Amino acid sequence: MSSKLSNKIAIVTGAASGIGKEIAVTYAREGARVAIADMNMAAAQAAADELKAGGASAMAVAADVTDENQVNAAVAAVVQAWGGVDILVSNAGIQIVHPLEEFPFAEWKKMLAIHLDGAFLTTKACLPHMYASGRGGSIIYMGSVHSKEASVLKAPYVTAKHGLIGLAKTIAKEGAKHGVRANVICPGFVRTPLVDKQIPEQAKALGMSEDDVIKKVMLKETVDGEFTTVADVAEVALLFASFPSNALTGQSLVVSHGWFMQ
Repeated sequence: MSSKLSNKIAIVTGAASGIGKEIAVTYAREGARVAIADMNMAAAQAAADELKAGGASAMAVAADVTDENQVNAAVAAVVQAWGGVDILVSNAGIQIVHPLEEFPFAEWKKMLAIHLDGAFLTTKACLPHMYASGRGGSIIYMGSVHSKEASVLKAPYVTAKHGLIGLAKTIAKEGAKHGVRANVICPGFVRTPLVDKQIPEQAKALGMSEDDVIKKVMLKETVDGEFTTVADVAEVALLFASFPSNALTGQSLVVSHGWFMQ
């Protein structure tokens, strides 16, 4: 059994399903102790129980990433149980689509709170433990191709995902002397419940069929018309978490079947 993350302690937000769950599974496979942080505590506990049934060390913590007290309590629970934090994957996210002129301000604020406030609060809670341990650490933000590129109907999402790159660059500079790295993963469309929900919403907003949304909007710019998989994204999360030096810190990596090439 390989163990790229042997004895590492990881917190993954939004890890009860989708990309976050796959990253948690991948980290556990590589020897990490994994905290499943999610708003849905029942689902988080079920995901943690699955990992434990496979022989991994896992725990579930409740975390609304927009609530500073909940975030601090979740990180404190992990530190109390296992003695520290080596890896944070800030993955929790949602999607809401409207044309800008129709976007309710409350929904704009909700989107930025989950994606940006959540990244800030979880990072702020974890960094002191990474600094104090002497082991350094890895902060990984779940960006998007929309960290680099824009699409219609997604103003707050695109804004937030661009913002994560700026946050990662800052953490990379502040954390370097402590051995803390920061990176952003930028997936293309991944067939998760979040994306499945978007297909009919975009079809209605754009006046086209769901099949055309997939082919002509979501996958139009890929080289092969394929969705990115959760496994693709998890492998990049493993690369960033296990990288042995600061050589890649502050970098973002697009994982998208060729949509937006750098």
